[in-house]
Amino acid sequence: MNRRVASGVGFLSAITFALLLPQTDGIASNCKIPMKDLAKIRGKIQFVTSFPDYKVQVVDSFADLHVQKVTSFPDGPGKWQIVDSFPDYKIQIVDSFPDFKIKYVTSFPGVQN
Repeated sequence: MNRRVASGVGFLSAITFALLLPQTDGIASNCKIPMKDLAKIRGKIQFVTSFPDYKVQVVDSFADLHVQKVTSFPDGPGKWQIVDSFPDYKIQIVDSFPDFKIKYVTSFPGVQN
């Protein structure tokens, strides 16, 4: 009888421990967008003040996405070509409650872990 109780307690402890582990599912820290989708935000970007595809906060540290501004061939993750018309994505810069955070870089753009 004591053996069954002990094994039951061990099983419940294992379940409780598993539930307490952080679950990331490939989502960057405090980011509302999965990493695989964040890597797809590249190309021609238009900054708007209303009706954005994404709301973004520019930070100096702990960014979800490092962004490199380019003038041509924005074909990699984090490479943005700023345009005034015909964008791939519309971005609104906000000070709070962003969908994700970016940092402008001159090299090595892309999703940060």
